[in-house]
Amino acid sequence: MVAAFVSRWQAPLWFFLLAALAAPSALADQVGFQLVTIPDPPGEVLKAGIWYPTKAAAVDADIGLFTQTVATSGEMDGHAHGLIVMSHGNGGSLAGHYDTALELARAGFVVAAMTHTGDNYQDQSRATQLADRPRAVRAVIDYMLSAWPQHAAIDAAKIGVFGFSSGGFTALVSIGGVPDLAAIEPYCASHANAYVCGVLKAHPIDRNPPVRAEDWIADRRIKAAVVAAPAIGFTFSPAGLQTVRVPIQLWRAGDDHILPS
Repeated sequence: MVAAFVSRWQAPLWFFLLAALAAPSALADQVGFQLVTIPDPPGEVLKAGIWYPTKAAAVDADIGLFTQTVATSGEMDGHAHGLIVMSHGNGGSLAGHYDTALELARAGFVVAAMTHTGDNYQDQSRATQLADRPRAVRAVIDYMLSAWPQHAAIDAAKIGVFGFSSGGFTALVSIGGVPDLAAIEPYCASHANAYVCGVLKAHPIDRNPPVRAEDWIADRRIKAAVVAAPAIGFTFSPAGLQTVRVPIQLWRAGDDHILPS
């Protein structure tokens, strides 16, 4: 269902990012791909996939849940590429939006998508530890701009973020949004059958210590955001979004029973 949803808007998505980040419009011959691990303090690692333009020959490659046509570890083609960081939804993985990542790489971007620790299809132990997610986005950006062997081909002034569902929540926080988690309890009291309320019931948010405004990590290096069907979007009030100053493309589904707008 997610892949079908993604395929309908991946073209306008990358057109928006091209305009917002002023990225080069030349299309890549092929797409290179790497799997990496990224330090994610305190003491853990993130698994991430990286897609990028290349001239190397591409072949079919298995990335666990999907097969894609890429040049594994092919040499980077070009320079001054914009960087897009992807954040998947609850129970997802780095491969969840691989089709969109391929299109973005063909459009001239470098794309880095992580598997969120404790909130993926294999492990839900930290599914509601929401402050972990924007911290992971920052860790990925740090890695891509310094430790990644081909980091010199990235333009640090052209960074965007894409997020779907819980990743949409993550993207909003990453560009300066501050959610009010106190809004969850009254919402779930009147929407007991809502998907998000079921997740929160199975994995309650640890309120000791409480999440403070300063715990939500924004990264001012991000210059544009694509936000699709953000989870618990009702926790963002106008006051909580007042410091957001980057261009946003916001998506909702026409008949969404899981994350209704």
